[in-house]
Amino acid sequence: MHVPDGFINAPVSAAAGVVAAGAVAVSLRGARRELDERTAPLAGLVAAFIFAVQMLNFPVAAGTSGHLLGGALAAILVGPYTGVLCISVVLLMQGILFADGGLTALGVNVLDMGVVTTVVAYALFRGLLGVLPRTRRSVTAASFVAALVSVPAAAGAFTFIYWIGGTTDIPIGEVFTAMVGVHVLIGIGEAVITALTVGAVVAVRPDLVHGARGLTAPLKLRVDGELVDAPARQSVAPVAARSIRGIWAVGLAAALVLAGFVSFYASASPDGLEKVAADQGIDKKTEEHAAKDSPLADYGVKDVSNARISGGLAGVIGVGATVLVGSGVFYVVRRRRTPKTPAATSGIRENA
Repeated sequence: MHVPDGFINAPVSAAAGVVAAGAVAVSLRGARRELDERTAPLAGLVAAFIFAVQMLNFPVAAGTSGHLLGGALAAILVGPYTGVLCISVVLLMQGILFADGGLTALGVNVLDMGVVTTVVAYALFRGLLGVLPRTRRSVTAASFVAALVSVPAAAGAFTFIYWIGGTTDIPIGEVFTAMVGVHVLIGIGEAVITALTVGAVVAVRPDLVHGARGLTAPLKLRVDGELVDAPARQSVAPVAARSIRGIWAVGLAAALVLAGFVSFYASASPDGLEKVAADQGIDKKTEEHAAKDSPLADYGVKDVSNARISGGLAGVIGVGATVLVGSGVFYVVRRRRTPKTPAATSGIRENA
């Protein structure tokens, strides 16, 4: 759902940029309360993983594909404020390096794909957990529903922005129906990816999943092939540290494989917004991307003729750049946390 330059007029794009900048500023402050010594190193990895999975377009209907937006996944894993920052980093890297999503439309994309998806998904996720039993299955189920709803919500938000500042005169009712209709289907794919990822992390280290904190079961450790109750926090700190490093290594490896290899088999069909734009005439005034001459434009390495190698290298470079930039941002945010803004995890029990 990356909005290119030319879909939205300059005044509305600028206004969206101001609102998005405000949301990012608020998120920077809020992320200080969410990030701690365990989760801060993982936030950059979450951004890189979302970047990688966004390269995997999946077919949803005849001639249409979809891809992960990632707001729900990021919010549930690392918190809503940090989630907005994760998606913002991904969109920035995509726009500058890969000419994906307009630079003048960056504010629109951050507002739509970052803020709307994160806020809607996390609010629904917390609401569902308020009525469901506090179990791992509930966390996974709530993440599925939250992710599913977040995608058509973003489609509706785009339609609203287009209604205010669209550059072509198209009946807004037709745009809304087409956008929400196709993105409900895309939302199913988003929900499956989000639930599988959240479920996998919850099964290993639920204490690292922001949305799973508060579960009452004690942390279990595997000793000589058997699961036993973990000792006090002080005693398991080295084990926890090794576990985080292991999860980080596995997550990074997965992101590199997805972006560097699996992405070659992604659907080549236009995504939901591209398809609707072509069908409804929204794309009549699309402008050339300011970064069209980037050596990584369109997710390929310039002067590398083999499509598989070119796309794979571009994906690997993108994952590496995103994890470096994201980790740098979250390291700075974490370092700026003061005693008056304690980590959100203080006093929280370890979980299973």
